[in-house]
Amino acid sequence: MKIEGKLEEMGLKLPEVPKPVANYVPAVKTGNLLFISGHGPQREIGTLSTGKVGRDLTLEEGYEAAKNVALRLLSTIKDTVDDLDKVKRVVKLVGFVNCSENFTDQPKVVNGASDLFVEVFGERGIHARSAVGMYQLPGGIPVEIEAVVEVED
Repeated sequence: MKIEGKLEEMGLKLPEVPKPVANYVPAVKTGNLLFISGHGPQREIGTLSTGKVGRDLTLEEGYEAAKNVALRLLSTIKDTVDDLDKVKRVVKLVGFVNCSENFTDQPKVVNGASDLFVEVFGERGIHARSAVGMYQLPGGIPVEIEAVVEVED
């Protein structure tokens, strides 16, 4: 089954590709690797989701925010290479979690993105990963994730 058909079957829709908020591009392709800039979550109405996990958001809400980010990363991949079926492997994710001082479950938050990539791509979605806590993220977003993906020519 095609990746976009799988997303549709899961009841998920790719959002619009996020526009850069500073002097960078959403993704850079070099050889067969696609380096995707950090993306944050966005609500349906177009406003950024904000707050600290462990204070303003629960672990579950942080997980859903990370899942939302994964969908935005998929939009950027599609926009860059035209077809999600060109993804050969999700190589690495780096997740930054805006969290309260005592919150220690950053990996469980970033699982929202990891779980989605594995569900969508199967074995090709299993990746290396870092998940770290941050004092603050741009615009007060709860999670930011960047990715490295191997793609077909």
